[in-house]
Amino acid sequence: MAKSCFHCLEAVPSGFQGEVVFEGIANPVCCTGCQAVAETILAQGMSDYYKFRTESSGKVEELVPEQLKELLSYDNKDIQKDFVAEQGNLKEVLLSVEGISCAACAWLIEKQLLAIPGIKRVDVNTSTHRAMILWQDETTKLSEIIAALMQIGYKTYPFQADEEAAQKQAAAKAYMRRLGVAGLMTMQVMMFAFAMYFGMFSGMEEGFEQYFRWISLILASPVILYSALPFLTNAVKGLKSRQLNMDLPVSLAIFGAYGASCYATVMSVGEVYFESICMFTFLLLLGKYLEFRARMKASEFTANLQKLLPLTARRLSGTTEEVIAAKSLTLNDLILVKPGETIPADGIVVDGTSTVDESMMTGEHLPIKKFTNHQVYAGTLNHDGVITLKINKVGQNTLLNQIIKLQHNALMKRPKIVEVTDKVAQWFVACLLIFASITAIGWYHVEPEHAFWITIAVLVATCPCALSLAIPTALTCAVATLTRKGILIKEAHVLETAPKVSRYAFDKTGTLTEGRFTISNVTVLDEQYAESMILALASALERYSEHPIAKAFADEKVSFLEINKAKVSTGLGVSGQFEGKHIAIGKPSWFGSHASFAQATLFVDKRPIADFYLQDKVRTSAPEVVEYLQSHQLTCHMLTGDSSKAASDLSNELGLDSYKQACAPKDKQNEVEHWSDKGHIVAMVGDGVNDSPVFNSAHLSIAMETGADISKNTADVVLLNSDLNSLKTLQSVAIKTKQIIKQNLTISLLYNGSILPLAALGLVPPWLAVIGMSASSIVVITNSLRLLKL
Repeated sequence: MAKSCFHCLEAVPSGFQGEVVFEGIANPVCCTGCQAVAETILAQGMSDYYKFRTESSGKVEELVPEQLKELLSYDNKDIQKDFVAEQGNLKEVLLSVEGISCAACAWLIEKQLLAIPGIKRVDVNTSTHRAMILWQDETTKLSEIIAALMQIGYKTYPFQADEEAAQKQAAAKAYMRRLGVAGLMTMQVMMFAFAMYFGMFSGMEEGFEQYFRWISLILASPVILYSALPFLTNAVKGLKSRQLNMDLPVSLAIFGAYGASCYATVMSVGEVYFESICMFTFLLLLGKYLEFRARMKASEFTANLQKLLPLTARRLSGTTEEVIAAKSLTLNDLILVKPGETIPADGIVVDGTSTVDESMMTGEHLPIKKFTNHQVYAGTLNHDGVITLKINKVGQNTLLNQIIKLQHNALMKRPKIVEVTDKVAQWFVACLLIFASITAIGWYHVEPEHAFWITIAVLVATCPCALSLAIPTALTCAVATLTRKGILIKEAHVLETAPKVSRYAFDKTGTLTEGRFTISNVTVLDEQYAESMILALASALERYSEHPIAKAFADEKVSFLEINKAKVSTGLGVSGQFEGKHIAIGKPSWFGSHASFAQATLFVDKRPIADFYLQDKVRTSAPEVVEYLQSHQLTCHMLTGDSSKAASDLSNELGLDSYKQACAPKDKQNEVEHWSDKGHIVAMVGDGVNDSPVFNSAHLSIAMETGADISKNTADVVLLNSDLNSLKTLQSVAIKTKQIIKQNLTISLLYNGSILPLAALGLVPPWLAVIGMSASSIVVITNSLRLLKL
């Protein structure tokens, strides 16, 4: 018998003498590549990989000099723009990793990479075969990270949507090949089986009947040894790693029945059931294939986002127009976008007017007017005008790629409920094996000839495939739907937390209001300062602020003044030095002595010089959203830093349950923590820098896309369309997702609970058992797919 390779489990060629010593035993390997990888893994103290892996590692190919040169190209900063994102002083990349087969692979990859200096975090997703890596580029190069993975047998390259599509296509073809063999051979075997069942061979010599049994065995063998082989492989590897996976009962049924039928054929005793085994395998593969297709449909939305980007762009050099590859664009390039063309990168409109379709990101299908100084995004469609853009974000920094990256992050993190159901499924398999053994013993003493097939029916019918699919498929579909509607889910717990929320807290400016202030009145408090000088000082200070109020002063036509030592005090205002004097603009109560209902006050040497009264328009969707939330027994509250009368007026206008004004960031945080201590589940909606601390205290944090970057980075959810109506969508989808998860769990548990006694009583034949098992999985997935239609 040929020896198998210790690393990849393939056959060792005759004449090759390579060995690897593991736990004092010399183990054969098939090539120098596998030998080098195995020795690297063992030398670095990661021998547990070989104890807990559940599938083969895949044959290793040694890197040749040409491949090493190609790896070095990944360190080129221009090339990295397409797939590497900046995270402060760190870099982040999403890699596609070939050869990942189980949890042990993920463990090995994480341990291998985290041992490299400069790597801060590694997240491996075994279902998508991707790894998200955060590292310090000055310490370790990307080529070294990829080479380190290749050294332990995993071919790695930056994630690309086209590559992923090719992998899915290859997986679909593999399913079709196995299905084709199973289907073709099943038809042939069934012909002989029906002929024997209905007595068409009656009157023939007994030797001919035995001859047809041998023909059936030959025809059934490719089905079992090729089409059904993955089930056995996974089951054996699971047992080696001391895990009971769902392929174990299926493998016991298929290969047990095949072995019994082979024995009956060779020994010319008993009955053979080759046709049942073949049909069983075919139906099982068909169910798995339909499940595969359904899962791909659930995740195709995010995969298609990457394909929205055009391949070319029109770059302007003076009066010359040049068509170049879109990925070659750099910061500050000027590009021309004509009607009907897709915008290739994020940029600012510097010339022209048009309308742009941003529905792929915001869910808003009405075209949005764009003119000078407006921001536009890669992947959106220019409608009816010619516009010139100045590129301000490229590569992984574009909004489209950030959405893709954040969605991958959310789907890589496993909610607690998924971990619980995975553990339940494992225990269920253990209980199933015990129950099947009891069934076999019981029936052997009653009807020995039926005991074997009844046991097989029990093993197959009650396999908990539907239970393991109940939650992941629902969450994937819900995240895809919310992204399509302009709601970006950044954390995995969002869909679990949203239905539990009992209290919504809102910031005022830029959240309940549009944050587009205009100065309605200026009250001069010190006559030695002219109003023009007051406005000039205020505008000069507000240039350093990201607060929505600052935009009101930016629109003023005033002379430019140079401010020294400018400092932003979060929740208070902006201060600095001008001609030797300390000047500041912010809350009227900043320096303690000035009481005013104004939205902002200008101070010189801490003395109030002028009050500014501003107007801000309430968002048209705010009354409707507050009414919707309150009708669903959710209380609505406002926490605002605004100390003016506008806060109380807005609270009365919207019918809020309570409001608290003049809040510093710490005050907002304390209020939310106080509510949490009383048992409330709190969702905080905001947009400003001062909302970042309270986001960390809220159970669910929601940021407006038009808000400050720090609030969007901290939040669990970002509303890409900055529309409060998205809260209604989020709440309704989260509630629907919870309902569908409950339905899925109910369907799977009711199915398993009802089919178990029926199968044990001998009322469910094996062929019906496999139909029931596959049908339960397909019903659960189809039920989850309803979330895509919301």
